[in-house]
Amino acid sequence: QVRLVESGGGLVQPGGSLRLSCAASTNIFSFNDMGWYRQAPGNERELVATITRGGSTNYADSAKGRFAISRDNAKNTVYLQMNSLKPEDTAVYYCNAVVMFPFSNYWGQGTQVTVSS
Repeated sequence: QVRLVESGGGLVQPGGSLRLSCAASTNIFSFNDMGWYRQAPGNERELVATITRGGSTNYADSAKGRFAISRDNAKNTVYLQMNSLKPEDTAVYYCNAVVMFPFSNYWGQGTQVTVSS
């Protein structure tokens, strides 16, 4: 069974930075895509950033220029570096991993990020 474990969330002031980590229980090269999503209270879960097996990245407009997704295949870990954080970034952040064939979609348990003064 694949497990994804997020860490690195917490309370940060506006303008601050956090780095989230997602450690997988298996070789992340087996996933076609990995990514970060977030869900704020009362809102639907939304895409933040994704990274393919080959290293191509995709960002939500709200994340462009402030967030950076990366992966360390040797450590089976995906990161989300978040800079210039805003109160509207407050949410539970979830790690996601996808295998295309056969299709499998995995989620972590989430880590809370709170941006507040």
